[in-house]
Amino acid sequence: MPEIKGKRYRKEAEQVNLTPMSVAEAVAKIKTFTSTKFDQTVQCTFWLGIDPKQSDQIIRGAISLPNGIGKQKKVIAFCEESDVEKAKQAGAIEAGCDELIAKVQGGWSDFDVAIASPKVMGKAGKLGRVLGPQGKMPSPKNGTVTADIVTAIKEFAAGKVEFKNDSGGNVRMVVGKQSFDAQKLVENIDAAINHIKRIKPASTKGTYIKKISLAAAMSPGVFIAV
Repeated sequence: MPEIKGKRYRKEAEQVNLTPMSVAEAVAKIKTFTSTKFDQTVQCTFWLGIDPKQSDQIIRGAISLPNGIGKQKKVIAFCEESDVEKAKQAGAIEAGCDELIAKVQGGWSDFDVAIASPKVMGKAGKLGRVLGPQGKMPSPKNGTVTADIVTAIKEFAAGKVEFKNDSGGNVRMVVGKQSFDAQKLVENIDAAINHIKRIKPASTKGTYIKKISLAAAMSPGVFIAV
């Protein structure tokens, strides 16, 4: 059954030109959609010419955008006892090994990101069935398994953005809030686009970035020129 859009959305959609525009023009248009009563999250969507069934073409990682995303994240750290205090000082809401693993196994999930030291990842690996479906399982590919847990905790707590392509080869990435200064949004979007371009898989054939759209959470999207 097709999704039914509200009157407010349809009215704003009438103002959208489907012709791709510059990043600055796209940001300016998105910032005109102010009929909601809350500060909307802004997201970039990349339509990529990858084959998501091929393991060497999976797009996954994390990026610290130059101006953050306007949201603090709750971070926990699986680490050795000697690193617990440093982890908490860096911003982790919980840190430890056996007791923290047991707590998560018991059903506690009030956190956004889990960081793990390589030294304890062997033990934390048993949480795959719990954290995997939630998208919270630590992984070297997105920087959440690292020996430098202090830096990782600080970056993710400040809003470091994780991303992974879906089954259709699309990547969605939060780039800030609608209330952000226009130039700061432009800088974040440019950083996101450049990062996606930089991690292009060598085995990808044809056009890599097919389309890029920019949209606020409850508003119509616009296309950015590739």
